Amino acid sequence: MKASKIAYKPVGLALGAVSGMLAGMAFKQAWKMIGHEEDAPDATDEDRSWQEILFAAALQGAIFALVKAAVDRAGATATRRLTGTWPG
Repeated sequence: MKASKIAYKPVGLALGAVSGMLAGMAFKQAWKMIGHEEDAPDATDEDRSWQEILFAAALQGAIFALVKAAVDRAGATATRRLTGTWPG
């Protein structure tokens, strides 16, 4: 394993935590607009339909994947600018 990959690990972990927080905030806002409610349904919420629960889960997954990819890419690009080496 390259030294640059090892050195980037802590940065990647920190960016992962940040992307999780950002994605959580983005999902809450999206659900408020789409679902017209404060909280998304839980999978075990008896009063919600399958359609609503699965839609909320799919939306949450898509938002998390998009935010994670954007933050990871931005981190790698910043690392290349600072060090001249791509971390991956």
